[in-house]
Amino acid sequence: MKRIAFAVLVFVSALSATACNTMQGIGKDIERGGQAIEKAAK
Repeated sequence: MKRIAFAVLVFVSALSATACNTMQGIGKDIERGGQAIEKAAK
């Protein structure tokens, strides 16, 4: 039972870390898109 709980904990931790990286990537993409729109508007 402890092995299963540990495996689930490791999986959830890995998933959380991946989600953080994904959100950072999305934020950077949105920022670059905004910069492109600003340049086009000038």
